[in-house]
Amino acid sequence: MKNKLILLVEDSEDDEIMTVRSLRDGGFTGEVAVARDGQEAIDWLFGEGEHAVRDVSRTPDVVLLDIRLPKMSGHDVLATIRMDRRTRRIPVVMLTASDEHRDLVRSYDLHVNSYVRKPVTLAEFRRVMQSLGMYWTEFNKAPTRE
Repeated sequence: MKNKLILLVEDSEDDEIMTVRSLRDGGFTGEVAVARDGQEAIDWLFGEGEHAVRDVSRTPDVVLLDIRLPKMSGHDVLATIRMDRRTRRIPVVMLTASDEHRDLVRSYDLHVNSYVRKPVTLAEFRRVMQSLGMYWTEFNKAPTRE
């Protein structure tokens, strides 16, 4: 799983640590870039702000996106990703604690690729993250950038 890239958009440091550790324990050896709020995610994807020097030709294999984020919601980030030709085909997984039906529906209306509720127990969280990492970086085939 080398040379793979996951963008994790997560404002909870504990969830970030658990996610990265679970991905690593599941065999993911690629890079995990982390954005801690919605605006930072957009800046990272488009090479703006503090990420202006980032090589934007390297896009993530998947974006793991929380809904409830500071500065810009996950739904707004998803809408921005889908509106731009450079990013609209990047797979996005909404990874959230929200169990609200309206969040699920809105995510799919905005063309999310998958909606995963964060498991409550550590064992289940690890299992889900390991499965997500493997599926989206090894098995899923996404179109290349235009």
